[in-house]
Amino acid sequence: MAIALRRNGGLTYFIDDQIRVPHAFTTRLGGVSEGIYESLNLGVARGDDPIAVTENYDRILAELGTVKQSLVFSRQVHENTVRVVDRSHRLPDLFGPVEEGDGLVTVAKGVTLAVFTADCIPILLWDENTGAVGAVHAGWRSTVQDIAGVAVKKFAALGAGPAHIRAAIGPGIGLCCFETGPEVPEAVLDALGEGGHDCAHSKDNHKYMVDIKEVNRRLLLRAGLLPAHISVATQCTMCDPKTFWSHRATGGKRGSLAAIITSGVNP
Repeated sequence: MAIALRRNGGLTYFIDDQIRVPHAFTTRLGGVSEGIYESLNLGVARGDDPIAVTENYDRILAELGTVKQSLVFSRQVHENTVRVVDRSHRLPDLFGPVEEGDGLVTVAKGVTLAVFTADCIPILLWDENTGAVGAVHAGWRSTVQDIAGVAVKKFAALGAGPAHIRAAIGPGIGLCCFETGPEVPEAVLDALGEGGHDCAHSKDNHKYMVDIKEVNRRLLLRAGLLPAHISVATQCTMCDPKTFWSHRATGGKRGSLAAIITSGVNP
């Protein structure tokens, strides 16, 4: 199984062909935003024109066969809270107040989940038996707090066994570009134990290069997912800022990517 590129009507996005419900890892291509937000900005709190952001949502959600009235997302705070949501959590207003959290899980029909990234690692989850879906924002802080494992436990509470969960780790900053101080590899070792040593590589300048995608893959394996059920995107957001939003490449002057998954169209 692999992360695959899709293009349609100007939109460019990625999917995982093992996840058989509508979903997407978006790029910055195919929208109407201008300036530093050009063009498919899905961040609602970045300072972009709300009319443009709304049109961007309409475009990508139509591609997925759903509507913005089915959306649930959170105010992301780089922790490991995973919210179990249902139809009552759908947002009446894209630009209204939202609850905090960095992950979402639902088994309810008519709900579309979204998390936002611009170098952090997006993870989409789907259980083939219950139909449960999940979306996770895994920055390094959330990663070392095992947000991936927390999400799998939330799936289990909905009746979804780990052996039946499919996971897609989407485009995000890669080992090639994620340079950090010692605090990140130290936190990785705390999270993974001795098995995390090869996820970070030291440099002569006392910095480290960290493979945060691989850390999340190993945490999903530890949570009980099968190796064949985990796909990992090779694309690095910082290497390709013309295709992806990258916080590091733009110095924070940017829009936001979204990882979106829907359990079905809003009735």
